[in-house]
Amino acid sequence: MSTPAPFSPPPEGGSLSRRRRTAVLAICCMSLLLVSLDSTALNVALPALQRELDASVSGLQWVIDAYTLVLASFLMLAGSTADRIGRRRVFRAGLALFTAGSLLCALAPGLGWLVAFRTVQAVGGSMLNPVAMSIITNTFTEPRERARAIGVWGGVVGISMAAGPLLGGALVASVGWRGIFWINLPVGLAALLLTTLFVPESRAPAARRADPVGQLLVVLALGSLTFGIIEGGGSGWTSPAILGCFALTAGSLAVLVRYERRRREPLIELRFFRSVPFSGATVTAVVAFAALAGFLFLNTLHLQNARGMSAFEAGLHLLPMAVLTGVCAPLSGLLVAARGARLPLVLAGVGMTAGGVLFAGFHAESSDALLFTSYVLFGAGFGLVNAPITNSAVSGMPRARAGVAAGIASTSRQVGSALGVAVIGAALAAGRSGTGWWIITGCGLAVLALGFLTTGRRARATAQHVTDTAPVCGTKAPEPGRAGS
Repeated sequence: MSTPAPFSPPPEGGSLSRRRRTAVLAICCMSLLLVSLDSTALNVALPALQRELDASVSGLQWVIDAYTLVLASFLMLAGSTADRIGRRRVFRAGLALFTAGSLLCALAPGLGWLVAFRTVQAVGGSMLNPVAMSIITNTFTEPRERARAIGVWGGVVGISMAAGPLLGGALVASVGWRGIFWINLPVGLAALLLTTLFVPESRAPAARRADPVGQLLVVLALGSLTFGIIEGGGSGWTSPAILGCFALTAGSLAVLVRYERRRREPLIELRFFRSVPFSGATVTAVVAFAALAGFLFLNTLHLQNARGMSAFEAGLHLLPMAVLTGVCAPLSGLLVAARGARLPLVLAGVGMTAGGVLFAGFHAESSDALLFTSYVLFGAGFGLVNAPITNSAVSGMPRARAGVAAGIASTSRQVGSALGVAVIGAALAAGRSGTGWWIITGCGLAVLALGFLTTGRRARATAQHVTDTAPVCGTKAPEPGRAGS
């Protein structure tokens, strides 16, 4: 039988040939590279942005967090929408919007415009990573093959970390910070064309209803929390505006939980959190990516502002961290496939904690040897953390809800990144960079503890229970404590 033409893909990923599955994985990884490369390259450009646009530390925080905040707010909507109307369709729309947003960012006349156009980028980006992960999950259905694919996916983060600072530094030195956005255009257009040709369409068996109220509550909770943290230092932590932000956060979260529990098809599947591995993966993603975002934010500013390096030199100094992340990410996928999630998570926690301690307790920024050692340890630790997070988040969930589960996992990463920049940036703005390093160290310790607590036999049993009690498509999930009644 002849292989289907690339422009008429079969509806089910499981029927694809090995070569076709590899092509789908490569295209999905291209989208991740597009989003990740933009973030890592932009970090190196922050001092140039600060000088050219006369931006304060809080202004730089908003350049980063305007993107991650909007991304976090809409990832779950993108995942559930892709499950409903088609994953390839949403993925293509995301590529088109991200590319258009990149063009607008490259043309931004000022800081405010740049922040606004970053939100356009983020709306497109929200349609990429969780949907791509859902495509991978439905393409690679055999557990070991899927774990290896997820390891390759995680390795792309390392590639972006390696290429991003160097590429960003070279672009800033040659054409300026706007070049970081120009470079997205050919990559985005190529990914869009390849997706049209090779990625099969897939969707969940039953359509899910939209949840605009839940979506609004997510935006209010994340937006008010991030705004309060970033602006708290300047406005005063006890000012009415900041206290009001935190009150809005708490109120939005309380209403969100109550509202989502009553919906037949919620934006956030709260029953997933009855799975200890899934809940652990969610929290681990938040703290790990908060540590990474804070680590990059502090280091890029220190290397260029305090040590007087160029953007390219700063990128070269960060290269050891990026290389170790790239090497350890696929290794982590192999470890997950062979040994489960515990070993890579524990090793990740050790590496990230050690990297933070060298800064917090031994002032690694004052010594090139300590600086190099810290980058190696932190890079290795972060490289190991992504595959077990992703695998734990999606492998124990019903395949029909893969987009929702992947959306929650991806949201956790972006929430962590936004909070990392907000909290650690606030410490830096207050002249307490040492506090920022201790926060990063605490995040590493949290990864280590969660690696032990969420990967045992009892924890895995809770994940199996969630799968076994998953409602039939179109029926309401059983209420807590009433399954089987």
